[in-house]
Amino acid sequence: MGVINLTPDSFSDGGELNSSKKVLDQVNHFLSNGVDVIDLGAQSTRPGAEEVGSSTEIKRLIPYLKLIKSELPDVLISIDTYNEGVHFLNFNNPNLVIKKVLRASISDLICKGINPKYYFISFSGNNNHLSKKNICKICLALKQEQKKYNIILSGGDTTRSNKLSITISSIGYSKRHPVLRSGAKNNDDIYITNNIGDAFMGLNVLKKKIKLSKKSTDYFIKQFYLPNIPIKFSKKIHLFANSAIDISDGFFQDLQHILSTSNLSSKLFKNKIPISSYLNSYLIRTKKNKLNFISNGDDYQILFTASKKQRNLIKKISKNTSTKVSKVGIVKNKSISKTIKSINGEINFPKKLGYIHNF
Repeated sequence: MGVINLTPDSFSDGGELNSSKKVLDQVNHFLSNGVDVIDLGAQSTRPGAEEVGSSTEIKRLIPYLKLIKSELPDVLISIDTYNEGVHFLNFNNPNLVIKKVLRASISDLICKGINPKYYFISFSGNNNHLSKKNICKICLALKQEQKKYNIILSGGDTTRSNKLSITISSIGYSKRHPVLRSGAKNNDDIYITNNIGDAFMGLNVLKKKIKLSKKSTDYFIKQFYLPNIPIKFSKKIHLFANSAIDISDGFFQDLQHILSTSNLSSKLFKNKIPISSYLNSYLIRTKKNKLNFISNGDDYQILFTASKKQRNLIKKISKNTSTKVSKVGIVKNKSISKTIKSINGEINFPKKLGYIHNF
């Protein structure tokens, strides 16, 4: 991984990368020396650095993102930052927050069939965030996750800041070419691992927008903080998948990411989209629309497409890895459709497809 600092007060390079030419030269230097991933940073982590906020970070990132992708379209770029009040509500449960951030980072790799091996963490916060009690909880949580996912902490830093910000970059390896989002083919089956929608329910429970029984409350909060990423299943994904992506922005939004890269469409089946028994019971009781609960992201399941010839193999691997896999639709070779099949005929996609990035 090569790090490009886009800040005027960078801790490591003094803000020397202040022009398009210098940034491109540095990227090319990294690539020529074997770097696989370019990490862009728009918030300085030097001691005493001013917090610039997400709007300034975006303004710094967008021009260089566009520049690098236009000049070097195949380069892999990672930017994984989680801010209090934006990506998580508060830091009352630091052990759960840090586990979620790490699993979200790992999810980016495993959906491509890449085995996560190392991770780097940057942590900025105040005295309360970095209290001895919280640090102990964070260290224990990271130790548990490292054992669970066989991943090694390889570096990072901690700095004092009034606002909490956590950045994790994960690096992995694969003996084969990664499964990309751009490989979908006409008549491919569309699959989802496990269930989706529970994280959004958990968020609403935490925001006190929904009141449930203690058992349901505990279940949804756990799904919000501890996504069940399908790592065992992902190790075999290269055997059958033509395209894949993790569901982080929302099912419909991430499906469009796959389809748009190949100018394809889809035929979807509402009753086949997998949800938990807890969410299903809530929807039946309240008569709310299922589609609105599966389009908000944070699920970190694998959405993939595969040839019909691979159906038996997928069933076998699903069984062997104890991973629920649901066929939810078919890739179609025509302009993108905005409808989904249901028991009562075709209905429109929800107005909100998911999270939309500003680049």
